[in-house]
Amino acid sequence: MKPTLAIIDCDRHVMEPLALWQHYLPSDIYQQMPLYLTYDSDEARSERAARLGSYGDIALPPQAMLGDYPILQNWSEQTQVASAHINQDSQKQRNDASTPQSQLASMDETDIGQALLFPTFAAYAVNHAKAPATVSLAYATAYNHWLKDYIAVNPERLLGVGLISRHEPNTLRAQVEQIAALGFKAVTIRPEVICGRSLGDADYDDFWQACEQYNLTVVFHGGTHLEAASVGSDRFTTRFALHACAHPMEIQLAFVSLLDGGVLERHPALRLAFLEAGSAWIPHWLWRLDNICYPEFPSLVKDHITMLPSAYFKKHCWVTLEIGEPCLDAVVAMIGHEKLLYGSDFPHPDHLHFDVAQIAASCPELSEQQLSDILTVNPKHCFGLTD
Repeated sequence: MKPTLAIIDCDRHVMEPLALWQHYLPSDIYQQMPLYLTYDSDEARSERAARLGSYGDIALPPQAMLGDYPILQNWSEQTQVASAHINQDSQKQRNDASTPQSQLASMDETDIGQALLFPTFAAYAVNHAKAPATVSLAYATAYNHWLKDYIAVNPERLLGVGLISRHEPNTLRAQVEQIAALGFKAVTIRPEVICGRSLGDADYDDFWQACEQYNLTVVFHGGTHLEAASVGSDRFTTRFALHACAHPMEIQLAFVSLLDGGVLERHPALRLAFLEAGSAWIPHWLWRLDNICYPEFPSLVKDHITMLPSAYFKKHCWVTLEIGEPCLDAVVAMIGHEKLLYGSDFPHPDHLHFDVAQIAASCPELSEQQLSDILTVNPKHCFGLTD
């Protein structure tokens, strides 16, 4: 099957230019807690090369800071050196994501017609454990207004996803209203516990109501090295272990939190999307919830989980697949191919080896019609898009 420009990329990223924060943030917030970069020095590089040999003789990527704090947790020297080597292969892609014109050109190269655009650094600033609520909210608001200007170059193809600050629940409705006024079709939040509140917390109920009211899809998108508690961060410090845990495990816990908090029962019109965690977890997780957890103590769930967990998933949720991942036939049998989406994660280097042109060969379980629906039809239902 040859891809066409009808393809909708449901997980594409921008690379935020550093100058946006000074331009879009209130000056007092920028002075209180600016987002800036620190750079490797020649002296540090020489010392590192003496310790590590030629492998360490490379300029480290600039390190993002939020005020006095690194924006990434457990971003060790070892990880920075490895990142420097990997980044040499993705410099063009990251540059392409920094402006709307080059973003569109890169989409043309891979037959992407439309793309849902997500933040890179902004999400780490907004959800930073050390950021006061006022700072977190200001960064989210600044990013959303910058993104509105970014997509204005071609709003038919570049689709903005609003960034939400969860630090202070009483601001959530106003944030949703502002994002809806910008014309965005979706909002994105982290799946983790943020500021002591899980997704099922009663304090968020006004948020879910507002998303229903304004017909906004809620997208859960995680990421490794968040400066906050995340799955695995209490026991691991290595990139390998943290990256193995952060995306798929937080997404699974997010769905349980929404179930257990009664969010899906109280808000029947919610549309939810789970990104960058693959889909192979679904058969095992939904089977376990349906067959082990749900029937064990019916009296404990009868008021807030009134049908099988898998039924809630099929009613409310979509999920992106990973090209070449196993068990797609079992996923389709469990939730239907209509609930699958495609996301490139462009321009992040951990997904650049996935090629949409090879998706048919890499996903032989999918029929041509199923693949066509995943690439072009399902996103329209998930995000309320029109032709």
